[in-house]
Parts: sequence; C-alpha cells; structure tokens
Amino acid sequence: MSLFIIGLVILAVGGFFYGRFVEKIFGPDDRNTPATRMADGVDYVEMSKGKNSLIELLNIAGTGPILGPIQGILFGPIAFLTIPIVCVIAGAVHDYFIGMISIRNNGYQVPRLIDRYMGKKVNRVYIVVICILMLLTGVVFIYTPGDLIVNDLLGMDVNGSAIWFAYAGILGYYIIATLFPIDKIIGKVYPIFGAILILSAIGIFFGVITTGGADMHTLTEGALIAKHPMGQRFIPIFFITVACGILSGFHGSQATLISRTTKSEFEGRGIFYNSMLIEGFIAMVWAAGAMIVFNRGAALDTNATLMVGNISREFMGKIGGLFAVAGVIVLPITSGDTAFRSLRLMVAEQINFDQSTAKNRVILSLILFIPAVLILFFAKSNAEGFQVLWRYFGFTNQLVAVFALALITVYLRMHKKPYIITLIPGMFYAFIVSSYIASADIGLRLPMNIAYVVGVIVAILFAVGVLKLADKRASEVMKTEQ
Repeated sequence: MSLFIIGLVILAVGGFFYGRFVEKIFGPDDRNTPATRMADGVDYVEMSKGKNSLIELLNIAGTGPILGPIQGILFGPIAFLTIPIVCVIAGAVHDYFIGMISIRNNGYQVPRLIDRYMGKKVNRVYIVVICILMLLTGVVFIYTPGDLIVNDLLGMDVNGSAIWFAYAGILGYYIIATLFPIDKIIGKVYPIFGAILILSAIGIFFGVITTGGADMHTLTEGALIAKHPMGQRFIPIFFITVACGILSGFHGSQATLISRTTKSEFEGRGIFYNSMLIEGFIAMVWAAGAMIVFNRGAALDTNATLMVGNISREFMGKIGGLFAVAGVIVLPITSGDTAFRSLRLMVAEQINFDQSTAKNRVILSLILFIPAVLILFFAKSNAEGFQVLWRYFGFTNQLVAVFALALITVYLRMHKKPYIITLIPGMFYAFIVSSYIASADIGLRLPMNIAYVVGVIVAILFAVGVLKLADKRASEVMKTEQ
C-alpha cells in the first residue's frame, strides 16, 4: 500500500512542478491559435478548456491504461513507481509538446510536423508506421469494447453471433463520428463519457483504499520486482505492455486533434500535460485493483479483459461494477473513433485531399474502413489472432512515440532550448523498442543479452542521428518559422 501512495504523490506533486517547468521551456504566448485563425466549423472549432480537457482524456485513454496495468502488475510493486515517474518525465511531456508544436504549426498532424522539422525521408517512414498504428488502434478498440459488451453487459458468449452485431454497432458509430464535425458529436457527448470514466476510476480507488490494504503485496516471491508467472523480463516487456498511463505514441495523433480546438496556448498544460497525469492515475488504480484481486485468488493467467469485470465487481458491487465496466467500454470507443478521424486527416494531408466537404470525408472514410474490417475479421477468426494484433499494436505504439520524441528534440534544439528533457526519454524508448523486437516472438527472437546490446547501439544511434538532423535542418526550418 505504501508504494501505491508514494506513487500517487509522485504523480500529483511531481506532475505539478515538472509540468510548470516544461511549460516554461516551451513558452506559450497570446498569439491567435488555429482554432480561431483557421475556423472551418468541422475540425477547426473553438471549444472551452474544460471540454477540450475531457475530450483529450477520453481520446488518449483507451483500454491501454486498464488492460496494460492489469498485465503489468504481474511484474510486482515496481509498477507503482515506474508508472508515475515515467508518466511525469516522458508521457506527459510527449503529449504537451506534440500538442503545442501542432498549435504553432496550424494544427498539423504529426506526419506533417515530421515532414517540416525532420524532412521528407523520415516522414515517408513515419507515415507508414503511424497509419498502421491508427488502423490497429481502431481495430483493437472495436474488438475489446465489443467483447466487454457481450460478456459483461449481455452475459453472452463472445465467440457467438452476437459479437458481430456488437462490432457492427461500434463500427457504425465510428463512421458517424468520423464524418461529422468534431463539435457535433465528440464535443457534445464526450464530457458525459468523461464523467463516467472519472467516477468509475474514483470508485475503484476508494475501494482499493478502504478494503484492499491487506491484500496489496507482491504477487510472487520477491520484493520490488516479482518473478513474472510467464518468465518475462521487466525490461523491455513492461514498457511495451504498459504504454497508456506511462508513454504512448498514439497520444500524439490525439493531441493534434485538440490543437485545432484550443483557444489559447496558455490552456495547453491543463489540456495536454494534465490529461496524461489523469491517465497515469487511472493506470495506477487499475494496477492496484488487479494486484488485490490476484492476491485474493484470481489465477495469474486470467485474461485481462475478464479481469476488468472481476475488479469492478470486487470493489463496486454488482451495480457499481456494471457502471465501472460501462466506463471501461467507453474508453476504447472514444479512442477508436478519434483514431479513425486522425487517420483520415493524416492521409488527407499527405495527398492534399480537401476535407471541408462531406462527400470527400465520406469517400476517404469508407476507403480507410475497408482494411480495418479485414484486420478485425482476421483477429476474431484465428485462435491467436488477437494476441498477434495486440503485440504488434504495443510495439508499433511505442515506435511511434520514439519518432515523436525525436521530433520534439529536434524542435527544442532548433530553438536553443533544453532538448535533453526529451532526448533522454527518446534514447530510453529507442532501447526499449529495439531490444523488444530483437528478442520477441514477433521479431528476431534473439537471446535477451544480445537484444540488450542491440538496444544500446540503437539508442546511441538515435541520439547522434537526431542531433545531427536538427543541426542540418535548423537554418532551413527557422527561416519559415511563424
């Protein structure tokens, strides 16, 4: 229990002071934002700070800060320190700078920002990776809420015909939400969903505090780091498994959406940085709940999706548990629709396809939904389909984060600001993703010791390459800075 409390203090106090430090480095001012300067009634729309904050939270908080920590707590209480520390110095910093750099660049999506600051060659690689991630995110966020609806709300078999009706309903909503102006659906209903999300997390938090203390201890033999039941290494697996709540590349695509609806740069810390801190809190709560339920007898190999219902009912009863599950269902759905919206805008920017007319939005959206449906069919029709999907999703998500941290580092170095605050996290995650793919079953399957060496080499190359690129492009980019 003590480590859990310490972690929450780190998250709140550390986030408050480090967030102000990060804001000072960026230097927001009173210039007109894209929401005002480029208002189009579709994607560029002024919205209040409170509404933007709730939408940003819902956009970034998919099932990641729930399913990830449920699995991550199997590594032991170390999760209660790792989640808040990395969230404060890496995840929230990533989200803040991507959102603010986008505001300074007409609300551009990350691919266009990378094109501007890092060049067309880097962007060609990035656009392929991010489009894959958006498709995988959209599919994952159809699959997981669909299964929760059928299993926990309807009490039916997730392998029966009912699941396809659930998937179709979610996909139908995504199509509608992707096509309509951002303030017509997302801006109106998301604050309500945000309240459900926050209340369910608070409910489980109080359940953990009031009834779970005696069962909040390491799951297996060991102290800070437990022996993982499947023999997995804390590094790098933990940082791939627990992305949302710590650092997630997907968040960059969502911050750039809200950059188009933010009225003032001074609202940025509250919208981007603090929303990530709240997601870190959600991750901490579900990790604690999972630890307690595991210690009370749940099998350590219980499916993470099933654990959601177990944890909810354990601390909130049948009625409250249904409410909490509803909150968890909301999370992926509200991230999935914006994932598809981001994908549409990214592709449109790359091919210069005007999105101001409904006809063009319909055409591009339908084209993008075709591969998504095919991936979903593969994942559900194969025994190991979803596991393969989730592993690639986790790896791709963190690879995208490495690109984003490189972008921020380049931006800060060009503007002669302390770029070290993102260079070090970037090096660390370059090490994580490269050592993971070098050792993983979906990668090269090298021995872990060799994979670590690969990771160190890639991290060094990352640092050298990013700094050289910043210096090479500085003069060209700074000539056109606003």
